[in-house]
Amino acid sequence: MHFLQRIRLTAVEPYDLAIIGGGVNGCGIARDAAGRGHSVFLCEMNDLASGTSSWSSKMIHGGLRYLEFYDFHLVREALTEREILWHVAPHIIAPGRFVLPHHDGLRPAWLLRLGLLIYDHIGGRRLLPATRTLNLRKDVAGKPLKPIYTTGFEYSDCTVDDARLVVLNAMDAAARGATIRTRTRAVKAERAGALWRMTVEDTATGEQSTIEARIVVNAGGPWVEQILSQRTGVAAKAKVRLVQGSHIVVRRLYDHDRAYTFQHADGRVVFVIPYQNDFTLIGTTDHDYDGDPSLVKATVEEIEYLCASVSEYLVTPLTPDEVVWSYSGVRPLYDDGASEARAATRDYVFELDTPGGAPILSVFGGKITTYRRLAEHALEKLSRYLGDGKSWTRDAPLPGGDFAVNGITDLVRQLLRDYPFLPLRLAQRLVRSYGTRARDVLGRANALADLGIDFGHGLTEREVRYLMDREFARTAEDVVWRRSKLGLWLSPDEIATLDTWMADTRPRH
Repeated sequence: MHFLQRIRLTAVEPYDLAIIGGGVNGCGIARDAAGRGHSVFLCEMNDLASGTSSWSSKMIHGGLRYLEFYDFHLVREALTEREILWHVAPHIIAPGRFVLPHHDGLRPAWLLRLGLLIYDHIGGRRLLPATRTLNLRKDVAGKPLKPIYTTGFEYSDCTVDDARLVVLNAMDAAARGATIRTRTRAVKAERAGALWRMTVEDTATGEQSTIEARIVVNAGGPWVEQILSQRTGVAAKAKVRLVQGSHIVVRRLYDHDRAYTFQHADGRVVFVIPYQNDFTLIGTTDHDYDGDPSLVKATVEEIEYLCASVSEYLVTPLTPDEVVWSYSGVRPLYDDGASEARAATRDYVFELDTPGGAPILSVFGGKITTYRRLAEHALEKLSRYLGDGKSWTRDAPLPGGDFAVNGITDLVRQLLRDYPFLPLRLAQRLVRSYGTRARDVLGRANALADLGIDFGHGLTEREVRYLMDREFARTAEDVVWRRSKLGLWLSPDEIATLDTWMADTRPRH
């Protein structure tokens, strides 16, 4: 088990909070609560971020298109959070410039300028540069585009390693005393007077144990209603709307480092974002989903739609056979009755059930950008039962994020000075993944050989051991698709070798 955890399988004292769900909302609440001195238990039936939280568009953004639906509160809150999150996690969050070409026949240029003016000022932007108008005939950003696109607007947003954001929150929660149990399913939760008695099951061994808690937080994402009805017996009043969003990854489409926001006649926008140095990320789709959220996959129709959408703008058309990877996730939106999936609110709603006994708080909706404020609001909702703890996460760096927002280059330079044997690209990846904790990964190594087995593309035994010991990784999939995106380069045989090694290395129960 994780060395930071204080596992209490038969706890004498009840926990203050028992959280179901190891996505960004669950881990964000766990971190905030633990930092306020509350005792926290969190269980996740799979790996951290294995659901919705790792299948996003990898953006920390205000949601420019939400202005069309007059969702000014959500946009303001998200834009405010954008720079806060950049400051607390500058290794996994990076500023970017997005180019929005003007498309004749769609939104008029004056409306785009107005929307971007609001976007620049509604959220208290401080460090990110403001919008500017581009002549796409002259600017390098126009080179990949068809010549009919002559004017563009360049604005700021941020990109993020979404799964690592979740893991870092869980790490910090554990460091502050929280118990984090992955591969652990909440089987049943029953009220016992002023407490909840929860039975949990290790999904690998089938072993069950019981914990008690004063409060249950249901952060089950797409499973939030199912957890309420099937695990706790509480009837949900709010409803969740499951919306599928799919993305594709292709080889790098152009040389510059800017992203694009392409608008379309169906009202949707598609993002085209430089990704992992060698690739381009394209997404997303938006349509209602009916089925098991764990089985969602990008469909042939979605892949064709995304290729056709960007081909409307690009000089060189994109075809489905160029897709090297695709992924899909189910967003658990609060069902506000919107007629179209794209119009459904991305804001979050809490449902607090307190029928004279132990309370349960369920989270409906939300987006990755506002997870930190969601956690603060959740604890405000529960302050009647927990006391008024002081909010603290606004200025507290996530693990490895204790350096300046513009300090990545200096951090890489310092790492290469102390570990001169590292290839530049590996040093950059380590800093972008672990920040100041890259040194914890490398330890006292004096040569590449000291890092142990090389599983491919610079993934070494030393790094994998760190991920298993510190970041809750149990399988190769955890490592190559959530703790990193090295699965884009590693072969199936290399991933299988890593999986076998991890299975043989991790402690037995």
